[in-house]
Amino acid sequence: MPEARDTLLAALKAEGSAVVALSGGVDSATLAVLSHLALGERSLAVTGVSASLSRHQQGLVESVLRAHPMPHEWLATDELASADYRRNGADRCFHCKNELYGLLREVADARGFAAVLDGTNAGDVGDIRPGRRAAALHGVRSPFLEAGIGKAAVRTLARELGLPVAEEPASACLASRVPGTIQIDAGVLNQVEAGEEALRELGFSAFRVRHHGDLARIELPPGEIARALGTEVGGHLAERLLGLGYRRVAVDLRGYRPAGLATPFDPDRDLAFLPASAGG
Repeated sequence: MPEARDTLLAALKAEGSAVVALSGGVDSATLAVLSHLALGERSLAVTGVSASLSRHQQGLVESVLRAHPMPHEWLATDELASADYRRNGADRCFHCKNELYGLLREVADARGFAAVLDGTNAGDVGDIRPGRRAAALHGVRSPFLEAGIGKAAVRTLARELGLPVAEEPASACLASRVPGTIQIDAGVLNQVEAGEEALRELGFSAFRVRHHGDLARIELPPGEIARALGTEVGGHLAERLLGLGYRRVAVDLRGYRPAGLATPFDPDRDLAFLPASAGG
């Protein structure tokens, strides 16, 4: 996509300097690399680090930096200090992004960077994204969105740039696995992260561990559900997740859905409880 790439590089160069939010996903990684190509040392990629950023996501950031070395900093954020964030209401993402974007704006202003940029793309506009309100509040720009570039085009650009995250599945923060009836704390986020790491180690291609108190509801691609329910894998999964403090572990037979947390489920119809999992 030479035309799209050239258009973006020209737009980024026109900014003069920029701080780019780098989460490790394909959108933010592609933007950070393009910004560095356009601006060189006047582009700074920054990754917010908190309990809601998994170690896997941090590893993705590191892989991008190995593939394309560029100025980068880790920035501690503390959204968990906000009672509004911990409450886990419909505006949770606003409070998280408000913390991150506020700190990025402080970095930009203190060091003389003209713009703060994020990787929101044109395909994101139909989603409910309270974080966009935080972006507007802090003057954060979204070059992909402004250029009308969606996810498929971003992935093409990432492949052309040789980024190791070009095919990485979309992944929201760990708090997105927790329904609004349950408050967010570091312990809950650690449970979710450890559960998903178990699924990653077993080679599943896409997954979520939805946290429903003492129930871990696992979402997997439909073609991978049977493997998870097999005696060996299912027993291992149950052991790992029960060891994290869950009392019940189940696979959602409807399969993985990015908005699966918002979809009501019937435990008797939709869930298959794993071996040794109480309450099945």
